[in-house]
Amino acid sequence: MATTNPHPASLLVRRATAIWALLGGVVIGLVVAANVWSVAGGALFSRPVPGVYEIVQVGVAMGMFMFLPYCQITGANVSADIFTARLRGRAQDSLAALGSTIALAFAAFLLWRMYYGLIDLQEYRETTTIYQFPIWIAYVPVLISLALLSLAALVNLIEAVTGTTPEREGAVH
Repeated sequence: MATTNPHPASLLVRRATAIWALLGGVVIGLVVAANVWSVAGGALFSRPVPGVYEIVQVGVAMGMFMFLPYCQITGANVSADIFTARLRGRAQDSLAALGSTIALAFAAFLLWRMYYGLIDLQEYRETTTIYQFPIWIAYVPVLISLALLSLAALVNLIEAVTGTTPEREGAVH
């Protein structure tokens, strides 16, 4: 198959998901730092960080969702390669299209429902127990992640249908 240049929109989604995943890494790094600070403070000074559980809960949830679009766009999510490795290109593309369709539907469904979850949390003004942090704020990066996941799945679907996946053509992402 001839090498094709990825569409500029595809490149934009790939770059956005990579940057978003890096920001997710920063969030997870901050969660780890808060944990280390709390454990060290507790061990050395008998003063752990109060409410570190809240920080971990919110930060890990945000970080995990921030990694999903990158995993989708790069094909780094869970797959059954052991069963599909011997398939020809078109059969692999068909399975990739099916997987991308399912991912797109799942991401769109979660985006829809999480949006209404955010609205409910704003309406009822739910906060964390110790810091009184409004929980709905943590939903914002989750919704951005789900929107990026939808775009990533759509890009994967288009590439699978057209047989132009960069991974198949050996491109580095």
